Amino acid sequence: MSLQMNVLEYLESSAARLPDKLAFADEREELTFSNLHLRARALGTYIAGCSDLINRPVAVLVEHTAATIAAFMGVLYSGNYYVPIESQMPTSRIRDILKQLDPVALICTEDTRTVADQLPEFSPVIHAEDAFLTQPDDALISDRVSRILDIDPAYIMFTSGSTGLPKGIVISHHCVIDFVDWMADTLDFTENDVMANQVPFFFDPSVKDIYLTMKCGATTHIIPKKLFMFPLPLLKFIDEKKATVLNWSTAAFHMVANSKALEKFAPKTLERVVIGGETMYAKQLNIWRRALPDVQYVNAYGPAEVTVDCTYYIIDREFADSESIPIGQKCRNKEVLLLGEDMKPVLIGEVGEICVRGGGLSMGYYGDNKKTNAAFVQNPHCPWYREMLYRTGDMGMMREDGLLVFLTRQDGQIKHSGYRIELGEIETALSSLPQIREVACFFDKERDKIVCAYSGEINADGIIEALSAVLPKYMYPNIFKPMDVLPRTPNGKINRVKLKEDYFNEADSWFQRGFAPCS
Repeated sequence: MSLQMNVLEYLESSAARLPDKLAFADEREELTFSNLHLRARALGTYIAGCSDLINRPVAVLVEHTAATIAAFMGVLYSGNYYVPIESQMPTSRIRDILKQLDPVALICTEDTRTVADQLPEFSPVIHAEDAFLTQPDDALISDRVSRILDIDPAYIMFTSGSTGLPKGIVISHHCVIDFVDWMADTLDFTENDVMANQVPFFFDPSVKDIYLTMKCGATTHIIPKKLFMFPLPLLKFIDEKKATVLNWSTAAFHMVANSKALEKFAPKTLERVVIGGETMYAKQLNIWRRALPDVQYVNAYGPAEVTVDCTYYIIDREFADSESIPIGQKCRNKEVLLLGEDMKPVLIGEVGEICVRGGGLSMGYYGDNKKTNAAFVQNPHCPWYREMLYRTGDMGMMREDGLLVFLTRQDGQIKHSGYRIELGEIETALSSLPQIREVACFFDKERDKIVCAYSGEINADGIIEALSAVLPKYMYPNIFKPMDVLPRTPNGKINRVKLKEDYFNEADSWFQRGFAPCS
């Protein structure tokens, strides 16, 4: 068996084996593997004709469409690597990213042409649908692809922070292959699987749907964004497409559970639900399990810097609503270490920073050596040769049973009223309350106050009364903000930066304990 050098070999194999099988479908069009293969090679030929450069970034303005996937693959066929750019971002922010990248080209689809038109200083701008009509040059494509090494970048994924310039995380072909092969083997993906894609293509968990589809010869239906405003039609869409797998963000998983739509309708063909991105809460998991008890649920964890996931837990027992769900054990060819402030391993049951080494580590942040060197450090336990360790900034604890538990971000470990407290523990307790839909806590250090923003049908006094059964008094929040919905980043995560900004800018509208009205 020859060594796989690049991710395009997944597409080549499935296009040869299953040319007429549906690969990706959105609201408007369907692409078989042969369609996808032809379009990608056509675009690759077009890009190569525009520039002699290889192994350079090509920016792609992203919409949630099958054409976007073809654009990604076309970039790879040109011998370059793709950079998904969220087209809904402010133009000024897109411009800042493009200046940082200096890309070979900017690709837009029919859905994103108007955005590209606002960026005339970046050229060439390639209209994907026009380039898809190019006659593929097999010799040119073969030459370009033959020069790709597995250590070369496959993509750069930019973080979606709401302030400052995002970081461009560089991920190699080898990292993707290592991860996708592991996931397919461990969770038994086959060509019979049908995935219902929720994750935007500028968010790294979408790598699961994209490359598992191409590796296994599976099918992915791209869920229309509007359906996430209507959970019941969303569930019926999943059922209509006979989806067997959901690789979803935790936010979407929780949203469906909180909507009560599963009490009215449950898709019949689902076999696996793989969740990641934020803390999974047992209350929402239990809602799904009551509706779909025979489905396999997987809680996955990992920042984009380690190629999607570095740990996973196949949920194998019942959990009370107030319990924490482990993030489990390491993925293949990755090692997870819990290190203290002295960078020495902590004992079982002690809290440490989650650090990762192994095959999935990013090559760093594009064009930013300072941030790269701060996050990717020499493994202190290997002084003999260069071996990188990624510091996630997340805090975790290893249990006696060998399962890892995520606790909080590093800045979520606070000292309040003389006690060392994990804000994640407070959020888990709050999330278990039946009247609360979603919650986020942070700390006002200057005032020594724990602040809680939440949505739900309960007031602060009710929360305090309910918490008395699960938390000591020193862990009670001091300030509350009831909201209809909590703000979200484009990736669907709770936007904690905005919450903090709103709090410090509008503190008078946040309520001291015992004075918050019902939301």
